[in-house]
Amino acid sequence: MLWIKAFHIIFMVTWFAGLFYLPRLFVYHALASQGGTLDTEGNERFMVMERKLYVIMSIGAAGTIAFGLWMLFAYAWQTYAGMYWLQVKLALSVVLIAYHLYCGHLVRVFAGGRNRHGHVYYRWLNEIPSLLLIGIVILAVVKPF
Repeated sequence: MLWIKAFHIIFMVTWFAGLFYLPRLFVYHALASQGGTLDTEGNERFMVMERKLYVIMSIGAAGTIAFGLWMLFAYAWQTYAGMYWLQVKLALSVVLIAYHLYCGHLVRVFAGGRNRHGHVYYRWLNEIPSLLLIGIVILAVVKPF
């Protein structure tokens, strides 16, 4: 089971690398197209980077979810009743998946030239995975309740 946990962590690190970097690309992409001036070459470069990064982080997400579910079902013989830390961790994981899907939506918005947000919006959006990571790791390691 330790191998499964190791691969869960490896895929999680891959996923979070993308979750940290993709919104930063959105910041730079929004800056490149603000003020009515469009840097066509830069815009094209950002779209390629965002698309490729989203594919890589989606692989990380799929691996994280697959190995996480594997561990969850492998320990099914244990009772999860009373393991409130796990329930909250799973809830935060669902929020993280929703955030990931929203990032995919934003990749398509930028690709279609329909971005309506400024760089400040994306700077704030960039903080969400950090907060989720802190909560998930503390719950998984400390198991406070």
